[in-house]
Amino acid sequence: MAQKQGVASMLAVALVLGTFAAIPRGVESIGVCYGVNGGNLPSASDVVQLYKSNGIDSMRIYFADQNALNALSGSNIRVIMDVGNENLASFASDPNAAAAWVQANVQAFPGVSFRYIAVGNEVAGGDTQNILPAMQNVNNALSAAGLGNIKASTAVQSGVTAGFPPSKGTFSADYMTPIAQYLSSTGAPLLANVYPYFSYIGNKAQIDINYALFQSPGTVVQDGGNAYQNLFDALVDTFVSALENAGAGNVMVVVSESGWPSDGGDSASTGNAQTYNQNLIKHVGQGTPKRPGGMEAYIFAMFNEDRKDGAETEKHFGLFNPDKSPAYPISF
Repeated sequence: MAQKQGVASMLAVALVLGTFAAIPRGVESIGVCYGVNGGNLPSASDVVQLYKSNGIDSMRIYFADQNALNALSGSNIRVIMDVGNENLASFASDPNAAAAWVQANVQAFPGVSFRYIAVGNEVAGGDTQNILPAMQNVNNALSAAGLGNIKASTAVQSGVTAGFPPSKGTFSADYMTPIAQYLSSTGAPLLANVYPYFSYIGNKAQIDINYALFQSPGTVVQDGGNAYQNLFDALVDTFVSALENAGAGNVMVVVSESGWPSDGGDSASTGNAQTYNQNLIKHVGQGTPKRPGGMEAYIFAMFNEDRKDGAETEKHFGLFNPDKSPAYPISF
């Protein structure tokens, strides 16, 4: 009885301190996505030095960029590397294709601190059926190469979830539940691209810009015992609830993209971009109401990219200009 009471006491203390093992805990880390769809961008070696000189400890690259991988070798910058969406079908159907890619782009760069492989980014249409088998084959290839510490996942956007408030979050896309359960079995996180900017401009009648910019003076959404003072937390916790409802509550959420444009459209200004990104940097140490503690997030993006397709705002998410000058003051 005394032993049981001791265990009960320890559990009570753990719950109070927020260290109960059933609640996944992240590490506090802020990275920046390195896109290359711009003219006159610096060399990859100069980019790595720019990361280091600004204290940016993590990078996401969107393909197996050999120049970037060579520059990253020995840098201790942690890396998410994407498998391009165009590779999913072959990787899903042919384990050897996945193994060859791992050998050429991961195993060949032992000096790079790979953290995750993103098997597809915001995959849409018929290719969604290829995500899980491609991810499985990449994971198997990593394990066979003795690189099981590198986790394979996929990057998704908020449109794969539905439900409000955050506690009602579910996956609206059928293919997501088996992916979530697979991630649960491998210990990999779900990579989520989270953009309060797009949520805000899509629903300005109901969303206050201060809520989107981490500037609300108090609670905006009360969800049971959880109080939401910013839209970022609400979007992330919608993913958390969706994972829980899919039977994968042990899966971490890593924010693989988030940012705010400085020009090119509605509410896109250097002031708003600076406010959002600086507040995001400050916020990662707090976590969310459902997952308090440190979290891992990546700002999109390192540079303004004038060759990007889509809306004009897509060209203006950069923290830096091609000449390496800041697009606006920002501190890591």
